[in-house]
Amino acid sequence: MSQKRFTSLKEFYPFYLSEHQNLTSRILHFIGTGLLILLIFAAILFHDLRFLIAVPFIGYGFAWVGHFFFEKNKPATFKYPGYSLVSDFILFWDLLSGKQPFKVK
Repeated sequence: MSQKRFTSLKEFYPFYLSEHQNLTSRILHFIGTGLLILLIFAAILFHDLRFLIAVPFIGYGFAWVGHFFFEKNKPATFKYPGYSLVSDFILFWDLLSGKQPFKVK
C-alpha cells in the first residue's frame, strides 16, 4: 500500500507530530533546532561563516538520533525535506510557547 502524498504544510504537520511522540526525541529535536538558531546568530554576530558549517550536522544530528534510537522511525526529511524543515521550526516554537507538550500523553 502506498503512503499518502502531502501537498501542503497544513496537511503534513499532523503527520509530522505523529512521528514525534517520544519525549527524548522531542527534547533532542528541541536542542538541535535551538543550537542551529544559536549557530546562525553566532555567524552573524561574529561575522564568521564557519559557524554555518556545523548547522546541518547539529540540526540533523540531534533529530536523526531521536528518530533512529528513540522513535524507531525514518525521518520525514528524506521524503519531504521542505515540509520537514519548516515543521522542525514550528515544533520548536510550539514547544517553547507551550502549545505542544514535550511529553505526549
